[in-house]
Amino acid sequence: MAIYCQNMLEIAAELSLGDPGFEEMAMKFTQHFLWIASAMLHAGDDTGMWDDEDGFFYDVLRLPSGESQRLKVRSMVGLLPLCAATVFEGEVYKKYPEVAERLKHFFEARPELTAFIHDPSKQGQAGRRLASILDETKLRRVLSKMLDENEFLSPHGLRALSRFHEEHPYVFHVGNQEYRVSYLPAESDSGMFGGNSNWRGPIWMPVNALIIRALLQYYTYYGDDFGVECPTGSGHLMTLYQVA
Repeated sequence: MAIYCQNMLEIAAELSLGDPGFEEMAMKFTQHFLWIASAMLHAGDDTGMWDDEDGFFYDVLRLPSGESQRLKVRSMVGLLPLCAATVFEGEVYKKYPEVAERLKHFFEARPELTAFIHDPSKQGQAGRRLASILDETKLRRVLSKMLDENEFLSPHGLRALSRFHEEHPYVFHVGNQEYRVSYLPAESDSGMFGGNSNWRGPIWMPVNALIIRALLQYYTYYGDDFGVECPTGSGHLMTLYQVA
């Protein structure tokens, strides 16, 4: 939903260059993105998806009692927030300075919306701005797992489930029932969903494509100064363009 808002914002921003009537749409989708991103990372007193100890995103299970807990399965779920990254060149700001002023007032009135995400007002390479759920610190932490050959990185792309679960299946108990997520690199050991293991290890091409797009967006913003180990632990530094 965050990347959907970014896509709609891109369209509205482009249309507003020829028709001022689309300014309001651009403002609306900016606000919607910020609300969604903020809710994912910090949900007040509730448990958010971001786990600061692991440096990763997890699904959150909310129980009837009102308690919440993270389901610590290292899957593509934890990489999808990385995909919500879009660079803006700033043409709308230049053409409509009043939009920049309204956004500035919006940020000042609701500092909690940008407290835990990348600061959308911060300029990057060539004065570009970035809409992203992950700030630089969180981005580096997620990338370290994504580019780890013992986790997501494989010779064929990114696994849908971390190889970590090959030896450490995730087990969850509800009442007398046990639920288990194991790493299965080929066909599933269950007939459910047609016997395809899907989320249990194989490469999902469409999500890999979304991640490649995101890496190129981050590179456009951070440039050559942002380097990461690829693979993790190899000591071999790459730009995000090279990683993509």
